[in-house]
Amino acid sequence: MKISGVDIRPGNIIEYEKGIWKVAKIQHTQPGKGGAYMQVEMKNLIDGRKTNVRFRSADTVEKVRLDTKDYQFLYEDGDMLVFMDTDTFEQIHLPSDLLGDARPFLQDGMQVSLELWEERPISVELPSQIEATIVEADAVVKGQTASSSYKPAVLDNGVRIMVPPHIESGTRIVVDVYEQSYVGKAG
Repeated sequence: MKISGVDIRPGNIIEYEKGIWKVAKIQHTQPGKGGAYMQVEMKNLIDGRKTNVRFRSADTVEKVRLDTKDYQFLYEDGDMLVFMDTDTFEQIHLPSDLLGDARPFLQDGMQVSLELWEERPISVELPSQIEATIVEADAVVKGQTASSSYKPAVLDNGVRIMVPPHIESGTRIVVDVYEQSYVGKAG
């Protein structure tokens, strides 16, 4: 499906210069002279390269539709991750860097969505929120107001996040995987 260069949005998957790119950030710019354009920061889903491209309204790009399929994470094999198709029980090996910053949040047996382009897996989508346990939390600094001050804490997967002052070591919390932020106490 063709779309105008100024209709590109973050999260879109587009075909550009014979590659498949995921749009990370956009910035609409309207200079004093000349036409408006969209400054687009995107990442190549095949080789991981990043680029910034300027699209004018006259430019068109092909918006790619990816197939999504449910898989279950089984185990890590060196720098490869092994996933199983929940329908066919077929196993596939994917490089761990496909997950990017979300990699520490992958847990054994976790259900994930794989995005496939022409039957080839190009990205792994984890659940947006997971439960984790605080293993280390700084002490509360006396005199801080509870409303705005968060303190650093370390999760059981080694990730450092900021949590409210009342959260102590050993507490189970809900974490936003992609923002790497505290959501609330686990229920």
